[in-house]
Amino acid sequence: MTSTVPASLTRSAEGSALQAVFLDMDGTLVDTEGFWWDAEVEVFADLGHQLDEAWRDVVVGGPMTRSAGYLIQATGADITLTELTVLLNEKFEDRIARGVPLMPGAARLLAELSRHNVPTALVSASHRRIIDRVLASLGPENFALSVAGDEVPRTKPHPDPYLLAARGLKAQPARCAVIEDTATGVASAEAAGCRVVAVPSVAPIAAAQGRVVVRSLEEVDLGFLRTLITAMN
Repeated sequence: MTSTVPASLTRSAEGSALQAVFLDMDGTLVDTEGFWWDAEVEVFADLGHQLDEAWRDVVVGGPMTRSAGYLIQATGADITLTELTVLLNEKFEDRIARGVPLMPGAARLLAELSRHNVPTALVSASHRRIIDRVLASLGPENFALSVAGDEVPRTKPHPDPYLLAARGLKAQPARCAVIEDTATGVASAEAAGCRVVAVPSVAPIAAAQGRVVVRSLEEVDLGFLRTLITAMN
């Protein structure tokens, strides 16, 4: 877990019921879910295997170990999980080095949260070295802290990343709003006891108790997030 702004910004947001906002990275704030799939396709092509497009929905949003392990098993590729993880990270870094496109509404939402001093954390299953590269595009000053997938014993879909973020911001999970784009991320946030806004990027996500599904971050603002927390308390 890495903190990027003064501890003074970890206080509750202007006394409202909403104490903090946690945001996923790939597919939520930055349009990179396709980057990961392209990297996987390219790496396995180099290994002599063609990936089935149907596998994309299986691996999206998951931790690297799960996604890579699934693809090794599905293809029968002669490579270890550790070796594949290195290759995938390298391919992904090559792609984000050319620029990281933000999702519609992302810059506006981050600016609004920052302007109102809402404690905000970036919570991703990506490794620290990837997060730090993407933070340069998102603006590290917009986040009180960030949590990487290789910094927790169990990453998404387990609750550990969001529980760590809540502890880091001294917030109650039930008073934290989470924005996620995959079922894996939604499961992680809900297991931690947070309120979830789902913005599906690749596979559909159904609405459920304590969860709201929207089409785009352009539908989300601070007032919307505060209403979500107030309605559940």
